[in-house]
Amino acid sequence: MKNWPWYGYFVFAVLIFGLAFLFYFKPQNTKLKALTAERVKIEQEVQNLKQKKRELDKIEADIVAMTAKLKTLEVNIPQRKEIADILRQIQALAYDSRLDVLRFAPGNEINKDFYAEWPIPIQVSGNFNNLGVFFDKLSKFARVFTIENFSIKTLARQTDLNTISANWTAKTYFFAEPSAAAVPAKKQAARAR
Repeated sequence: MKNWPWYGYFVFAVLIFGLAFLFYFKPQNTKLKALTAERVKIEQEVQNLKQKKRELDKIEADIVAMTAKLKTLEVNIPQRKEIADILRQIQALAYDSRLDVLRFAPGNEINKDFYAEWPIPIQVSGNFNNLGVFFDKLSKFARVFTIENFSIKTLARQTDLNTISANWTAKTYFFAEPSAAAVPAKKQAARAR
């Protein structure tokens, strides 16, 4: 090796560098590219997870807001077990307004999707001012009521406290509890999809 010409040293050096490149630097470069690709993939996954976390936080905030709204609505639309108390309160409103309740007959409930209507035909007698006081108090009642089929007529025999008779149907609403047979049917329908 001492007697080689200068180009021999050059070829030997190129051969050493070529072997080093082929057996050391090229595999290292391949590993580096693989690690870089894996890093990019992990960073994308992190970004996706951050986006999903933001969406989850938004959904949780929406759930909290909807739960608060549901609590507010439950004041207006009671559960079934509160209906008897509400009926007593309506009768008390009529008596406090100095109306004579002639008929107060809650009808059969009408089931809807998630709530039920309960019509209550009512007939009272009294004077016009007392009837106005009753409806004013009913409008301030926390529960939802609708008044349908309202009619008013004067009495044939009138006194100072009894001049009119009024008929109407008050409808109140409450959350319907799903029946035991309806729940499995809905689950089976969801599984069939």
